[in-house]
Amino acid sequence: MVDIRSDAPVIVIGLGRFGASTAGQLDRQDREVLVVDNNAELVQKWSDRVTHAVQADARSMEALQQIGADEFQIAVVATGASIESSVLIAANLVDLGVPQIWAKAISHSHGKILERIGVNHVIYPEREAGERVAHLLSGAMLDFIQFDDNYVIAKMYPPRSVRGRTLRESGVRTRYRVTVVGVKTPGEPFTHATQETMISRHDLIIVSGTAADVERFATIG
Repeated sequence: MVDIRSDAPVIVIGLGRFGASTAGQLDRQDREVLVVDNNAELVQKWSDRVTHAVQADARSMEALQQIGADEFQIAVVATGASIESSVLIAANLVDLGVPQIWAKAISHSHGKILERIGVNHVIYPEREAGERVAHLLSGAMLDFIQFDDNYVIAKMYPPRSVRGRTLRESGVRTRYRVTVVGVKTPGEPFTHATQETMISRHDLIIVSGTAADVERFATIG
């Protein structure tokens, strides 16, 4: 297994919404980024925003070799409009020996193909965004992150039944099968919650547990 530095340079292929968002966030984290796209205007636009921006056709193995893609340990395949292009680019990166490849998929079958050719991490941004919005539509939660094993973390205002008491007194963990892991009092940063933490009506809380338990807890009286 290749040991990859946490600040290793990243090559991002495709400057659509997903690729541009990824590249922009990496740049804000002071990561070295090479962005690659066929579109000269997009490449010019990003040339002053990231470390390097190159116009190239990543479907060509020769083009990837010329820009030094094989020297990167982390690659993001952000193209998605064409499944054929996405798979070809990902296959090229696998053949070049890039140890960690992240790729956007637009469907389950697309994702399965990417996994079979050796992509380490398949991302479904549209599906994940849709699922997140569905969980937030009730208005009971302010943010929601779900992991593959049905474990979720959510940000919410505390239900009435736990306000004005410590977490021990309200018995959140035993009564509702969720854990309050953080609390934010207005004007203060988030702090780690303990059994002695007092919850007030104005606080924001971070809660973890299964999706069903967290959703049930968010909507109790």
